[in-house]
Amino acid sequence: MEGLTQAGHAVDRYELVRDEAKEIAAQLGSWLDHDAFDLIITTGGTGISSRDTTIEVVERLLDKRLDGFGELFRMLSWKQIGAAAMLSRAVGGLAGETLLFTLPGSPNAVSLALKELILPELPHLLWERRR
Repeated sequence: MEGLTQAGHAVDRYELVRDEAKEIAAQLGSWLDHDAFDLIITTGGTGISSRDTTIEVVERLLDKRLDGFGELFRMLSWKQIGAAAMLSRAVGGLAGETLLFTLPGSPNAVSLALKELILPELPHLLWERRR
């Protein structure tokens, strides 16, 4: 959140949701139903353990995927953490009119994704979304 506010963006909501697919889907669904947000970022649940279900929920919500986001994120992560970068299933795309990104729970991973990918491209993404 800090990176978003430091870049001049408002953070309207912050919710902590248990790593349960139904709860994640309900929370995201309630936010997406109102088209109230330009951007939603989730953290955690991107790995391969049995409890990591966020990706499956988010992928069902995406109308247009940004495959390059996950590819670039893993490439940048490789430089920081090596082969462990393959464990991230980070995804991004458009769910209705809302940009939706799912990041690993690591603070370093969130910072990397925000600084290197999301924030530099956010104005362009929003512009494209509104066209």
